[in-house]
Amino acid sequence: MVNTGDTAWILTSAALVLLMTPGLALFYGGMVRAKSVLNMMMMSFGALALITVLWVLYGYSVAFGDDVGAGLLGNPGEFFGLAGLMEDTTSEAGGLPSMAFVGFQAVFAIITVALISGAIADRAKFGSWMVFAGLWATVVYFPVAHWVFDFTLTGDDGVVTHTGGWIANNLAAIDFAGGTAVHINAGAAGLALALVLGKRRGFGREAMRPHNLPLVMLGAGLLWFGWFGFNAGSALAANNTAAVVWVNTLAATAAAILGWLLTEKLRDGHATSLGAASGAVAGLVAITPACSSVSPIGAIVLGIVAGVLCALAVGLKYRFGYDDSLDVVGVHLVGGLWGTLAIGFLATADAPAGVDGLFYGGGVDQLWRQAVGAVAVLVFSFVLTLVIGFVIQKTIGFRIAEEDEVTGIDNVVHAESAYDFASLGSSGSTAPLAGQARAEARNTERTLA
Repeated sequence: MVNTGDTAWILTSAALVLLMTPGLALFYGGMVRAKSVLNMMMMSFGALALITVLWVLYGYSVAFGDDVGAGLLGNPGEFFGLAGLMEDTTSEAGGLPSMAFVGFQAVFAIITVALISGAIADRAKFGSWMVFAGLWATVVYFPVAHWVFDFTLTGDDGVVTHTGGWIANNLAAIDFAGGTAVHINAGAAGLALALVLGKRRGFGREAMRPHNLPLVMLGAGLLWFGWFGFNAGSALAANNTAAVVWVNTLAATAAAILGWLLTEKLRDGHATSLGAASGAVAGLVAITPACSSVSPIGAIVLGIVAGVLCALAVGLKYRFGYDDSLDVVGVHLVGGLWGTLAIGFLATADAPAGVDGLFYGGGVDQLWRQAVGAVAVLVFSFVLTLVIGFVIQKTIGFRIAEEDEVTGIDNVVHAESAYDFASLGSSGSTAPLAGQARAEARNTERTLA
């Protein structure tokens, strides 16, 4: 029987997570230079459109179809086109219509792909990005979602009715809402793709400051707002677990902002708005896998450490020479790794997940499981992304020409500009245009004379 309260919460959570992708577009769009903002936002909206279609066709089936071998892949044809899921059936969550679960997981797939785009800002062909997005979702995200999110089910008689992925079931690593499947996955892919495309022109020599910090702050606020659906919605019910997760998400994010700002103040002498926005995202990333495993105090500790670690990690690109334009590696890979491993240290059996970490007398049993899961996803995503990116670069080309990068990718690729300064003085009158025409006529007369 359908639980209408839980269903309402999951559909609301799905809508919140969907809002995160436009929020990400604003966050990323404000961080780039003015000549690249539309392209940056289009990469998020392009992912939203493409991944939705692929999810309906076969993505959900690959991620949540019955396992076809060793916990690595769901059956691609089991729910092709979501066949058979429109009936009044309930999903593996129990009490939810199958399509509610389908929709909730769809928006996770969308945001994961969109996150990668921040690593290659200013320099990627939009068409090549769309090809990459489709290939990467198919061969990387959909299988990894099966590993992490698809749980084996048994009937009342003890007979297995559905076989899921290896990280969730065989390894028994905890990833409540996507530290591995979303953030480590996207962060590793961002690093690989940044290496394939190379550095932006002027990287390390020219200032590439955000062009619109209010846009960045607005995007961060929308991400934080939507993240409550991301994390608390992953309880798949309107229950105590969702409530605990909600509070932990709030606490860790707030603590991460403080950690990032303190690091900036001590290191640079200033606490910045960009730091506050980035610290919020770092905290959200880190608490994502651990939100059902830690206490509120543990969430604060986790968040403070995430803020400090990620604030320091964003500088690694200058030390090692890779151009991760908008710090996907420093925030999502590092934050995702910390949040995933932190479960092995900070988890308490008093939290909904019911597991003790090292600091609560649980030994290293959960820690090694977390480490194996994190490393497996990191390596899998990094290697396959390198291959996909290299093939695209050598065939249809991935990076725009250097002169186009100098001119600005918005004008060259999209034939648009985010800010039409030529129209600022116009009030609907044709007088300025007439004056310009008269001036041009006088110049022509003088030339002829």
